[in-house]
Amino acid sequence: MDIVQLVARSILFILPSYFANSIPVVLGGGAPLDAKRNLFGNRLFGDGKTLRGFAAGIAAGLLVGALEGIFLPGSAWDIYSGSAAAYAFAGLLLGAGTMVGDLAGSFIKRRQGVAQGKPSWIMDQLMFLFFAFLCSYPIASHLLSVESVLFLAGLTYVVHIGANVLAHRWGLKKVPW
Repeated sequence: MDIVQLVARSILFILPSYFANSIPVVLGGGAPLDAKRNLFGNRLFGDGKTLRGFAAGIAAGLLVGALEGIFLPGSAWDIYSGSAAAYAFAGLLLGAGTMVGDLAGSFIKRRQGVAQGKPSWIMDQLMFLFFAFLCSYPIASHLLSVESVLFLAGLTYVVHIGANVLAHRWGLKKVPW
């Protein structure tokens, strides 16, 4: 597989996760997912993790996967052998993995005493990605080569930081991370 094909296939694979990770900034809000409960003196997740944002993230992953399932089967960029259902299912798994990974990152940050809104570069930029990989592995293992995983880790780190800076400048986020 040449580099262009690796890059294109990797990006098409991860798009549902990227949308799932970003949409809670726009559609989230409301009651916190942890109902303001504490564990060992710290919040479980914090006010920034809401039920509406969690559900919106999963729905965004499913929607992007379903849209890929409409447009990609039979094309040169088909990554799931023509199965529209596989795209939707992969989008659901990627969305769910992304949101669980985001929660896991927040949970660990709270246990480390990192206040909500404070950065933790690995937890903020990459935890969601690794959970997305893990959850989607049953259907997407053929897309998760070492080269693809390394490329997506680097890309995600850069894209996540850039997207957060833009969201902060546009008034969608209080902090640029």
